[in-house]
Amino acid sequence: QCQLNGLWRNEQDSLMEISALRDNGDFQGKYLTRVTLSGGCAHISPLKGIQQQPGEGGWPTFAFTVRWDKFSNATTAFVGQCFVDSGGKETLTTMWLLREAVGSLKEDWKATR
Repeated sequence: QCQLNGLWRNEQDSLMEISALRDNGDFQGKYLTRVTLSGGCAHISPLKGIQQQPGEGGWPTFAFTVRWDKFSNATTAFVGQCFVDSGGKETLTTMWLLREAVGSLKEDWKATR
């Protein structure tokens, strides 16, 4: 069984800690990013999400958002799934969309990465 709660590290050396996973699938935690739009140093930002309980023999899917308001006017939404290999190693696979604030509707085209 894959457990989302705990400390996770990605390929860019950013850290995510899921500290509260409730029975209904809601969770919260912190994200320490090493990658910033401004090229600055690492910052801790709050995250909130939900885990979909898997069917029998399945692996849980999840989604969460990170609000970067301490150092950037942007929000990122992540979706993914948790897997466990035959050796017991847990892996999260994710896709993300980052939305920056822009000053006008004309600039909307460049706001989402």
